[in-house]
Amino acid sequence: MSMIRDLRAAVRPSLRKSSAVYSSYDTTRDPSASSAVVDCAVYRDGRRVKDAECLTPHEAMIRVREGGGFAWIGLHEPTEAEFAGIAAEFGLHPLAVEDAVHAHQRPKLERYDDTLFTVFKTIHYVDHTELTATSEVVETGEVMCFTGKDFVITVRHGGKGSLRALRHRLQDDPELLAKGPSAVLHSIADHVVDGYIAVAAAVQDDIDEVEIDVFSAPAKGSPRGTDAGRIYQLKREVLEFKRAVAPLLRPMQQLSERPMRLIAPDIQKYFRDVADHLARVHEEVVGFDELLNSILQANLAQATVAQNEDMRKITSWAAIVAVPTMICGVYGMNFDHMPELHWRYGYPLVLGSIVVVCVSIHRTLKRNGWL
Repeated sequence: MSMIRDLRAAVRPSLRKSSAVYSSYDTTRDPSASSAVVDCAVYRDGRRVKDAECLTPHEAMIRVREGGGFAWIGLHEPTEAEFAGIAAEFGLHPLAVEDAVHAHQRPKLERYDDTLFTVFKTIHYVDHTELTATSEVVETGEVMCFTGKDFVITVRHGGKGSLRALRHRLQDDPELLAKGPSAVLHSIADHVVDGYIAVAAAVQDDIDEVEIDVFSAPAKGSPRGTDAGRIYQLKREVLEFKRAVAPLLRPMQQLSERPMRLIAPDIQKYFRDVADHLARVHEEVVGFDELLNSILQANLAQATVAQNEDMRKITSWAAIVAVPTMICGVYGMNFDHMPELHWRYGYPLVLGSIVVVCVSIHRTLKRNGWL
């Protein structure tokens, strides 16, 4: 953090990058960044330069400045020290550098001089055999992208969401990759949103499963309203999903609608497609949230109804038991002058009366649905 504070102090009050800010860094080679760099390559005319393998970021930029093209540097969870040399080499703004290092950022799009800084939240579905009250449904990560005129720097946080397959797929499409860094930015955005679509489909299956369990007839002896924990956990995971999708809507609209120097006009058309897909996913996630609210309310209502049914049964049996209790209580007072006290048929008559009254009450309550 001390390095970031020094960088901030150097650019005040304008908060704009100055070439003198990084003059103290030795950018010829940055060994500290080697552990964080996943891949570093130079691309010309849409193809990866074969003799530019195993380069440092500084060497890659020398190749770019000498022969054209652009550099694509991929990093995974770099520390401040590991990222300092790269930030100096490419003139990255200290505020963006701080966000990229510490992660846990909201999806956004910011412009610093001749660099676009984009933050994406990646979402991955966590497979589970059975949804429980403690199941993890979605796992989040982050991909930060610095896009310049002749470079792309991707910083990834989280155990999943590797961009290696995306890089290989782009290398198989030289025509698209020849459009430069903006093509890489579009591919990353499209890759992230496609992940959202896949996760939304999987979450829909979980919601359908919970919905069926809540509204289907319970097994005999199984109480209603036992799914509240699962529903609440699923709702929390959907909210995490929503936090990744909703803030990204505006950045994608900006990239698709507002002309930008760093975004090729041909690529801007592709961002419209990404924005449309993202809007669809956002509608689905909002629908998931509202549907889970309804399912949770219905589940709680079922629990209340079940409790009321139990209370009615208890009350009904109490009414039936009250008849013999009252009669036995009267005849248990041991007075000399009791009705039919010395009559031979008094005892069976009292027992018969208790049975008749209790059966009548039971039939009446059964007919009314209380038992």
